[in-house]
Amino acid sequence: MTIKILRTKEEYETAMSYIEKYFDAEIGTKEADNVAVLAILVERYENEHFPMLPPDPVEILKFCMDQHGLKPKDLVGILGDKTIVSRVLNKERSLSISMIHKLHEKFHIPYEVLLQSTSHYEHSDKHVFSK
Repeated sequence: MTIKILRTKEEYETAMSYIEKYFDAEIGTKEADNVAVLAILVERYENEHFPMLPPDPVEILKFCMDQHGLKPKDLVGILGDKTIVSRVLNKERSLSISMIHKLHEKFHIPYEVLLQSTSHYEHSDKHVFSK
């Protein structure tokens, strides 16, 4: 196999097939070395052609709530009153720095995740203005 920068879907698929075929090749063989290099090229191709948005902090919060068996009322002490909890969970209100800190402490959600804006995830027709 000739190893080169992956530019087309066909080249990407060929590389993926090779990786699948030789994934368990013995370390130190030509096939194992090719798999290692192709994995880097595949990652580069995927990052360029299939970029991933950072995780939505509200969806991560909902996941954590589900994992801990919590209901919105259980967040009242963390986020504020029930109206604020509802607005946060419905993406009508952003997380404050204080909320982010409390959620990090409670659920160990990384700050980088909690600091992400939910604006990429909101529908363009949904605009909420707070006073």
